[in-house]
Amino acid sequence: MRKRTTGVREAKAQFSALLRDVRAGHEWVITERGAPIAKLVPIPAEDRPLAERVRRLVEAGAIEPEHGERQPLPPPLPLEKGLAQRWLREDRGE
Repeated sequence: MRKRTTGVREAKAQFSALLRDVRAGHEWVITERGAPIAKLVPIPAEDRPLAERVRRLVEAGAIEPEHGERQPLPPPLPLEKGLAQRWLREDRGE
């Protein structure tokens, strides 16, 4: 993350541009008469709302967007009575 510095007057005049730059991952230090008084930094990903994190993943191509309604799960496979319990005990070594 690259730090950049700007004065209060310039920050006020270019606030929208600063926000776009922060959204891109940059950090801005706001100064008054040359002395730092504030920082404008991106919010960490884990603190962003879930909907925004999902949207960013879709935009990055990491996941596909949801299309329409979700399909219901198929019914469970029929098993003979007690078979699942028997497999569980075998898996546990009982």
